[in-house]
Amino acid sequence: MSIRSDAIWAPCPSTTRGQPTQLSCDPKGERLAYANNKSIFLRSIDNPAISTQYPGHTTGTTVARFSPSGYHVASGDVSGTVRVWDCVGEGSTKGEYHIIGGRINDLAWDGDSARIIAVGDGKEKYGHCITADSGNSVGEISGHSAQINCVSIRQQRPLRAMTGSDDTSLVFYHGAPFKFNTSLRKHQRFIYGVAFSPDGSSIVSVGADKRIFLLDGKTGEPKTEIGAGEHKGSIFSVSWARDSKRFVTSSADQTVKIWDTEAGKAVQTWRMGEEGKVSVPDHQVGVVWPSGRSDGLIISLNLHGDLTYLSEGDPAFRDIVHSHHKNITAVATSESGNSGATLFTGSSDGRICNWDPSSGRAGLIDGSGHSNYVAAISAAPEGRIYSVGWDDSLRSIDASSAVFTGQATTTDGQPKGIATTTDGLTVVATHKGIETFKDGQKHKSISLKNNISPTTVAANDTLLAIAGDDSSLHILSPTTLETLRALPSLGSNISALSFSPAGDLLAAGFSNGRISVFDTGTWEVAISRWSSHTGRVTGINWNQEGTYAVSGGLDTNVYVWSVKKPGMRVGKTNAHKDGVNGVVWVDGERVVSVGGDAAVKVWRVEGLT
Repeated sequence: MSIRSDAIWAPCPSTTRGQPTQLSCDPKGERLAYANNKSIFLRSIDNPAISTQYPGHTTGTTVARFSPSGYHVASGDVSGTVRVWDCVGEGSTKGEYHIIGGRINDLAWDGDSARIIAVGDGKEKYGHCITADSGNSVGEISGHSAQINCVSIRQQRPLRAMTGSDDTSLVFYHGAPFKFNTSLRKHQRFIYGVAFSPDGSSIVSVGADKRIFLLDGKTGEPKTEIGAGEHKGSIFSVSWARDSKRFVTSSADQTVKIWDTEAGKAVQTWRMGEEGKVSVPDHQVGVVWPSGRSDGLIISLNLHGDLTYLSEGDPAFRDIVHSHHKNITAVATSESGNSGATLFTGSSDGRICNWDPSSGRAGLIDGSGHSNYVAAISAAPEGRIYSVGWDDSLRSIDASSAVFTGQATTTDGQPKGIATTTDGLTVVATHKGIETFKDGQKHKSISLKNNISPTTVAANDTLLAIAGDDSSLHILSPTTLETLRALPSLGSNISALSFSPAGDLLAAGFSNGRISVFDTGTWEVAISRWSSHTGRVTGINWNQEGTYAVSGGLDTNVYVWSVKKPGMRVGKTNAHKDGVNGVVWVDGERVVSVGGDAAVKVWRVEGLT
């Protein structure tokens, strides 16, 4: 028995309202690089289900840029650290350099892939220029009095660089080594984007004042302002076409515009969201025009993290790539164990996605969903999915049409878990007690004795298992909620419960990492050797035959266990940065895990008997 990585379904880029999000494409136009949480993801443009993850940063990542050679990526984080790493091999780190005492906002490579300028919100300085291979200083970034938001380097010699800052100034540098040449104050508010044209003849700058300026690429002298009054909101990002005659901008007015530098005007506009309606999630905070492609593809990013594929000359959207961009907190399948199952995931921002396991593509659930943290998801018969969230509500989803159905049902307390039975009963554990629902209506509710607060729940047609915060396990009838058995003082709080498909076994994962499997006939411990986790067990799920179980924990590890041979197990350490939050089987050989890195990961388990 062995386990190996089968796929990484990447999250979308992390975004912050009122700030630009940097996107980067490799020289061939095949992959997109961006930051999410504490990781950097390199994602295939043509097949977004194919991606790789670089987990080397220890704090939140902010930006990633491909080198012009296409062999390395430089990435920055909120601590002021820049890492340079291999993007064509195994992702080995080539160098780690502390640049400034604060957030890295942007990075730029020179044309030789030898030098990097990193800028951001430092304490003593706002940027620095280093060599990529050793981190030696090759210039000073000076002339600003506030954080620097953007930087660009001319790819031809003589080397030039420009930075834009919150102090509303543009600073032009000569290099190398890079040194201050001149400062320009053309913008009236924060500057969010600067970019040299691919031929090095021009520079474009954009900012919160909704203005666009063109400057000479060799001297830094201003040329002209174009498009005055066209954008109605802050311009967050700009990217050139490979012919150096056109560029694209993205703005908080929900538009993406292509500009012709010779005509001095916008030649195409796309507007996101419902026509005539202001939509904050549709603010366009990042854009890139891949230089290595000939199909006119433009990729724009909205505040919700969705990547929109646009084609020059086509008013319609080519594609929209959805995913999570926050910590994924819950996972379930519509038909557990079947190859045709649909995967459902929920995240800490309330977003719920449905996934096709065969293609790795995600869709959003239509309708008004949860407003914040999705605590748990469970599948019911007849294509129903139920979810509970920290907005103290129970929601129903039609799996076939991917829409929320009916109205939200309010729970009596903050939900801790959810379970469903084949006869249509939904059981919700809250910090106050247990509630059951049928057809969206509350059926019954009870509180556990001695003010015990439930921590998690599992159910089948005949048994309901409730874990208490006093390390106890309570077995109830799901229909009457009468207590059938109580197992007190199990040594540690139970954090995950799962009945086997036949109902003869109950797996209980504990906060100390131990897993015990109970015989539901005698309630004796049938298996006690599943004890490889070193942190809280967050999820357990059985395969369709009930012969193997998969578990995940806060120790970042995923393990697959055998019932026939309890001492046999295979695992994947460091499966998810910041911990695994849920696991589920999607077919006889594949398991899916979700976690704090906002990624959905597929693992192939081989050698099952």
